[in-house]
Amino acid sequence: MEAQNIISINIWQIVISLANLVILFLILRRFLFKPVQKVLKERQSAIDDRYAKADEAVRNAENSKAAWQMKMDNADEEARELVKKAADSAERSSDALLQEAKNRAGAIVSQAREEARLERRKAEEGIRGELAGLSTELASKLLGREVNDADHRGLIDDFINELGEEDEQHQ
Repeated sequence: MEAQNIISINIWQIVISLANLVILFLILRRFLFKPVQKVLKERQSAIDDRYAKADEAVRNAENSKAAWQMKMDNADEEARELVKKAADSAERSSDALLQEAKNRAGAIVSQAREEARLERRKAEEGIRGELAGLSTELASKLLGREVNDADHRGLIDDFINELGEEDEQHQ
């Protein structure tokens, strides 16, 4: 019979073992499982918060990058516009200065031509006067008499005009 006692099943032992297991399960659940679950939930919530903050930081960085890129594009465009305006302004100023210089040069040339014409006229009048005097003296010596001044001036003017026409034909 001893062999049967070893293999036999003792119901009371099984019930006590099951009761011990249930009590151990309830104790572990009460004092270990729930606090561990609470800590895990807290950690999960902290991790979720960190991920949310990281996602928000990434979105803010992307928004800032987009805003910065837009500002840079606008700055490039403004710089191009400023350069274009400056070039246009410089070209207009250059054109105005060039036109003013041309006008001044034209005025100076016109004034120089007028002065040259007046000087030539004065020189011609001076030469005519001298020629008239010389020719009067020459004619009076040749003719042995005095020549009328008005007749003499008419002859000299005709002679000078003929010389002037010959000069213009040679040029």
